[in-house]
Amino acid sequence: MSRSEKRPALAVVLYFAVTFSLAMYFTFAAVQGDFGLFRRVEINAELVELRAERARLLAQVRDMRNKTHRLSDDYLDLDLLDQQARDVLGLVRSDELVFR
Repeated sequence: MSRSEKRPALAVVLYFAVTFSLAMYFTFAAVQGDFGLFRRVEINAELVELRAERARLLAQVRDMRNKTHRLSDDYLDLDLLDQQARDVLGLVRSDELVFR
């Protein structure tokens, strides 16, 4: 006796269900996983922020090296020394008036 019904066999349905499930899993992992597209966008944004911070810190280091050099024994900038003495020690010249 031959079967004339056009129903797919259970194995075929199961095969397509597993295949579809795996495809959905890998698609989800490729988009939102630890190494997915969204994580890559986050990393690129963080990279831009860190490069900007690095540039800012390099400028600060350059300024500090310049001030350190200007206050060194080899080269003494009297204006910078006067400014630092006023700021740090609170020194005032005798011909100046102080308002509080």
